[in-house]
Amino acid sequence: MAQDPHCRDFLRHLTSDKGASPHTHRNYRQALSEFSAWRAKECGEAPPKWRDLVRDDFRAYLRSLGRRGLSPAAVRLRFSALRSFYRFLVRRGGVEASPVRHLSLPKPARRLPRFLTVEQMLSLLEAPSRAWAAVEDKTDRRSRESDYLRDTAILETLYSCGLRVSELAAMALPDIRWSEQVVRVMGKGRKERLLPIGGHALRAIQKYRDRLPATSAKAQAVFLAHPDRGAAISPRVIQLRLKRYLVSCGLDSKLTPHKLRHSYATHLLDRGADLRSVQELLGHAHLATTQVYTHVGMDRLKKAYDAAHPRAK
Repeated sequence: MAQDPHCRDFLRHLTSDKGASPHTHRNYRQALSEFSAWRAKECGEAPPKWRDLVRDDFRAYLRSLGRRGLSPAAVRLRFSALRSFYRFLVRRGGVEASPVRHLSLPKPARRLPRFLTVEQMLSLLEAPSRAWAAVEDKTDRRSRESDYLRDTAILETLYSCGLRVSELAAMALPDIRWSEQVVRVMGKGRKERLLPIGGHALRAIQKYRDRLPATSAKAQAVFLAHPDRGAAISPRVIQLRLKRYLVSCGLDSKLTPHKLRHSYATHLLDRGADLRSVQELLGHAHLATTQVYTHVGMDRLKKAYDAAHPRAK
């Protein structure tokens, strides 16, 4: 695929014009590469002659993915990349119409997002403080109080704002409007949104920043990988630190930072927030993406109803 100028231009367009995340860029690149490899194996065509491909070619590819046992979600991800690629080619005049636009794809099974209860969430927020209190040798440089203060601030901010972990890692001090209790976030596709941030999160951030040494106090990144340097913490390190605290709380260590975002949305809706507001807070482009959280709440309500109402059965 490296020799395919159409794919190369499209991937460049994704990053420079669409502001796609590295994750999206990697997934789309892999999807195009997989299709190109399949086409070369089936027809000896390398790179594919995109202009000449028709819907039946992609139906054949779809069947091949089914034979491999790929899940509906994995199939849809691959065709999402192909559809986006063909939209790009149509706009450039490379093809007249997209052969994948109206292709029927397998529907994914509805998976309700996993989330923490309010009690579990509160326990998790206190986990870094408990961990620091349990450190016996507080002079050991491998156990720095600022790291635990940072972790508390990270957890508070993730839950307070419902951020994606990449959004949190990219936060800079100028993004925070302290007096207004608002934070500016750059989301997917470089879409900016302003979010309320709670007092608990702001105080946790301030306490963490106040404990940093003078060499790092002026660093622009809010959350630092190391207290003596100005580099921002990475999403991967956040995931690893979270895993540690989940274990300490007796929770599933496989839960990701994104589950805190699920918890944020579910708790807001459970307490009366309207769906449109939650959509804006999460930065979802489509309301349907947010509506999955209403199913979570309704499932719990039904269980409570069935258990408590004398005429439920």
